[in-house]
Amino acid sequence: MAAGHSVDPAHRQEAFEGLVSRIAGRFARVEPRRRVRDLVLGLPSDLPRKNCWSIGEWAGEATPDGMQHLLGRARWDAGAARDDVREYVLEHLHDEGAVLVVDETGDVKKGTHTVGVQRQYTDTAGRIENAQVAVYLVYAGLRGHAAVDRELYIPRSWTRDPDRCRAAGLDEDTVFATKPEPADRMIGQFLDAGHRAGRVAADEVYGGNPKLRSAPEERQVGYVLAVACSHELTTGAGKFHADALAAKVPKRAWQKLSAGAGAKGHRFYDWAVIDLAEPRPGSRQLLIRRNRTTGELAYYRCFSPDPAPLNTLVRVAGSRWRVEETFRSGKGLAGLDEHQVRRYTSWSRWVTLAMLTHAFLAVVRADEHARRPAPDGLTPLTCNEIQRLFITLVVRPVREVAHRLAWSAWRRRHQARAQAGHYRRPAANQT
Repeated sequence: MAAGHSVDPAHRQEAFEGLVSRIAGRFARVEPRRRVRDLVLGLPSDLPRKNCWSIGEWAGEATPDGMQHLLGRARWDAGAARDDVREYVLEHLHDEGAVLVVDETGDVKKGTHTVGVQRQYTDTAGRIENAQVAVYLVYAGLRGHAAVDRELYIPRSWTRDPDRCRAAGLDEDTVFATKPEPADRMIGQFLDAGHRAGRVAADEVYGGNPKLRSAPEERQVGYVLAVACSHELTTGAGKFHADALAAKVPKRAWQKLSAGAGAKGHRFYDWAVIDLAEPRPGSRQLLIRRNRTTGELAYYRCFSPDPAPLNTLVRVAGSRWRVEETFRSGKGLAGLDEHQVRRYTSWSRWVTLAMLTHAFLAVVRADEHARRPAPDGLTPLTCNEIQRLFITLVVRPVREVAHRLAWSAWRRRHQARAQAGHYRRPAANQT
């Protein structure tokens, strides 16, 4: 087929099987090894909803029991599989200037029993909703970006209730931790594994935390972390809030630079930088971003082992948007947010396998761009287009009518039992 037009089905099938083989050793029995392959194939499928029921039917199983067992009761370590995802991403998307981006995303949920759920702000809805929130670590390089770690945020309303924690599969002595704490752990684990990154980037929730800032500094890893306008900084002239320092920047000090390409072209802002004064080794600066239309300001606290030029700091600040792309494609293409599980073990396993699936799409995209650049008249392949091609050319199974009818009967039997139980409960309460 013409260069740049499509993926090579045989090559990508081989690549997928190789990826599944990476995590096969995490399973002691052959049944979960086979089933995890089907689940990972089902995650990028075009099913309207992705859960144990829909993927089990799609994969040819008679009931969802096997998929539910894989997520909840089978013996395997999601943390070790997470390490496999990280190694896979680093192997294929490695970039000396890569940025580790920390951010959280939420999934809107019903009820009160799903682990970590409470009424809280979620970016998914853009408001306070009944939701579950997790913090992710995303590796963002020139070749692509993918999540390499994740931790579920457990609100204080949960940690105050040991029985509730135990029922959801958490340790009953689980203690409350603010979002920067798991972020700090994930960055540390990444670096402890022997990997390097050019910088760390995050928003105000993390940039305002002194402990999270100090950890990269101790390891001589730079960062560009957003801070609030009221954040206090030390200069040669004394201590000032970030917005007070911005007011002192002369007009000639602002430079128009791109923070990276967006959906509608380059994102141009005006930028200025102010040197900070601290006795510790390294270069520390305040980076200020000004919207060229509204004049709105944003502030970033920066550290570099050696002095860094303004365009480097701007590039790192702009890379934070890559995490939003990762969440959008991870949810839209790999079912990151579609889990219908209540307990922590099942959540961590589903999310890890969704990360694996999204990483595969990101790696295929990077390889296709390197191997077969798009010809004139075609945009480069996106993860969305690769998913469509992979479904059509590699994954789509064919099931006979009897299989579909058997699943229809199974669903209706389950619904009848649930309905009968629903009607029996009010009757029992009346006696």
